[in-house]
Amino acid sequence: MTGPIFPRINDTARAALPSILSRWLPDGVREGHEWVALNPTRADSKRGSFKVNLKTGRWSDFATGDRGGDPVSLAAYLFNLKQHEAARQMAVMLGISDTL
Repeated sequence: MTGPIFPRINDTARAALPSILSRWLPDGVREGHEWVALNPTRADSKRGSFKVNLKTGRWSDFATGDRGGDPVSLAAYLFNLKQHEAARQMAVMLGISDTL
């Protein structure tokens, strides 16, 4: 899976990001244009350092320095997947399976 499919997956995911994040990071809360949640990849006990921009999909854990620029990279990070694996799973989840 290469080429224009990554932008298509990310664009589609950005349009549905609030509902996706409420499933992936259910402890999170919306603060303006950001989803602020506990980071499930580490022993995080207080919301505030792990944030996802709801418009762009950019995300960061300010406590560890981990960050990415789009929903596919977030899925790869959260679920310990390679980028292409995360993109494939997101495409299926978003109903973009005609490109696989």
